[in-house]
Amino acid sequence: AAGKMSASTQEEEELPANHTGPKGVINDWRRFKLDSVDQTVPQNKRELLRQMSSPREDDKERLNRKMSAQEYELIQEEDERCLKRYRKQCMQEMHERLSFGPKFEYVYELDSGEAFLEVIEKEHRLTLVVVHIYQHGVKGCEQLNSCLDCLALEYTNVKFCRIDAVETGAAERFSAEVLPALLVYKAGELLGNFLSVTKHFNEDFFATDVEGFLNEYGLLPEKEFTACADDEDEGGDVE
Repeated sequence: AAGKMSASTQEEEELPANHTGPKGVINDWRRFKLDSVDQTVPQNKRELLRQMSSPREDDKERLNRKMSAQEYELIQEEDERCLKRYRKQCMQEMHERLSFGPKFEYVYELDSGEAFLEVIEKEHRLTLVVVHIYQHGVKGCEQLNSCLDCLALEYTNVKFCRIDAVETGAAERFSAEVLPALLVYKAGELLGNFLSVTKHFNEDFFATDVEGFLNEYGLLPEKEFTACADDEDEGGDVE
């Protein structure tokens, strides 16, 4: 058995790890299955899973004999769980390759017109900057602040900021009648200028409403990847 396993390992090592064609993907999947067999599974079942995951095709006895119902159920169940782990790993690796620039997880408070200009002009050219101009006591401003706090956690590659209209140095342009206002910038360019933005929402609005509004204009990127969707499916062991 040790000889067969070493031969199998040698065959796998001969294939390039970064092969992206069908054979490379299949081999990556097989290698992942062999490496991720649950160690709590009894030895005889682990050996069966390893045999069924092996890319070797010259084991005539294994190929020709019929699989029992118990063996089939074991393989199918392990395949489903293993596929979820494999898919999650691929998604995480893809996300890491595509991630760029700094990460933000909260709304930045700007305290002056100079800070306002600096965040617009000096931020990374690929970073989207969303600025909320508000005023204390103006209807909708506090609620919009809460919504942006939520969105900042979901879109960590977007820089969300807020600034009191008085601090902008252009209070006459941002009077209470046009607040709350949302300004959206990228690479120093103004992409969206939404005055009295809450007129687009119901009286009670939520982060999803603000998100949907910005998405209508194509202003938000894809959400950050989260790898928690399948966690609850992986708690049990194969019985």
